[in-house]
Amino acid sequence: MQKRCRKKTLSFILCITLIVAIAMCTAGCNDKPGEKVPAGTETDVSSDVTTLGEGEKKFDFTVVDADGNETEFEIHTDKETVGEALAELGVIEGEDSEYGLFVKTVNGVTVDFEKDGKYWAFYINGEYAESGVDTVAVTEGDSYSFKAE
Repeated sequence: MQKRCRKKTLSFILCITLIVAIAMCTAGCNDKPGEKVPAGTETDVSSDVTTLGEGEKKFDFTVVDADGNETEFEIHTDKETVGEALAELGVIEGEDSEYGLFVKTVNGVTVDFEKDGKYWAFYINGEYAESGVDTVAVTEGDSYSFKAE
């Protein structure tokens, strides 16, 4: 009788342990530490690319933070400039200056040159941009990125 009761108790404990282990393994399995993704986004788990927006034009956008972590987006928009598209989606924030939009926050990460000596550099097809993000026309097939430098 004691042996039978011990087997039932052991089986019950094993089942509870397995349930807890499965729950812990599946909770948050699509999250990446430190990655901030704007609300209302769709993530393609197979390629780790987040799709944002709606519209006829499409472009690739990458964010490289100060630690070298990359976050990739596929942006869909009807806006004319890259800056308008990214600002509308809440991906970039900044201040207007005499030179255009001075980007301070990208994908929820703020850098301040005066505090940490870093700024957001804008790239087009892997090359340092000669124009500000708010003046660059969306060109399908081009890729854009911001890197904390």
